[in-house]
Amino acid sequence: MHKFFQLAALGGIIAVAGYGYYNFESQNNLNESITNKGKAVAKAPDFTVYTDVNEKKHAFFSYLKPGIDLENQRIEKERTRLNRLREHLQSGSLSDSDLDDAAKLSHLYQIELQNNELTYDWIDDMLHRVDVIPEALVLTQAANESAWGTSRFARTAKNYFGQWCYSKGCGVVPLQRSEGMTHEVAKFSSVQESIHRYFMNVNRNRAYQDLREIRFQLREDGADLLNISSAMEMSNGLLKYSERGEAYVKDLQTMMRHNEQFWTN
Repeated sequence: MHKFFQLAALGGIIAVAGYGYYNFESQNNLNESITNKGKAVAKAPDFTVYTDVNEKKHAFFSYLKPGIDLENQRIEKERTRLNRLREHLQSGSLSDSDLDDAAKLSHLYQIELQNNELTYDWIDDMLHRVDVIPEALVLTQAANESAWGTSRFARTAKNYFGQWCYSKGCGVVPLQRSEGMTHEVAKFSSVQESIHRYFMNVNRNRAYQDLREIRFQLREDGADLLNISSAMEMSNGLLKYSERGEAYVKDLQTMMRHNEQFWTN
């Protein structure tokens, strides 16, 4: 289980607002097509009933993949908006609708529009945050953090990524919480919300700026951001996700290599 680090308290509050925006966007922007494979995940199956390891892995990954695809599709749509904003800024044709989009994205990703003015620097900063996360990395962290969907927090709090919160009653109190600690394991209304909050945490939290810089450079180099090679590279930016640091990252990389047969890309 892991902290949200320096942005923990604020990030938890804004992420809830972000989830509402995510729901609105996914339901109302029907003019921008997405593929059929992305959809919000339903209620989780009981992963404790599986006795065959490969069957459990297949069931776990198959369950979460559509929800991860949905998040990455949302992000691709947001990147399309940002690139459209750049085009309109260059041509001097910014509309009120453009500025409204910019304000929503600014709030969602916590990058302020200075003096409410759209600039190239703001768009560049946004494009560092608004980007996809490969399924191999997301699925591996989910498996690691939730014990393949069987942990107490996955089953009772729909928390698959070990996210913490810091307001009393915001989640589930860990049984082995150290004396003097006040954190709880965040409780979500759905597994899809847990996936969404994970994406927003990685894409906004300053603790994972290294991952975002690795990802930005990969994109600059023309790499496929969704394949296993990119997932391995990006995992090096997760040293602060766990107090175990480098050992945690090495565990993720070992798991990704070991389960490569399950990855789409």
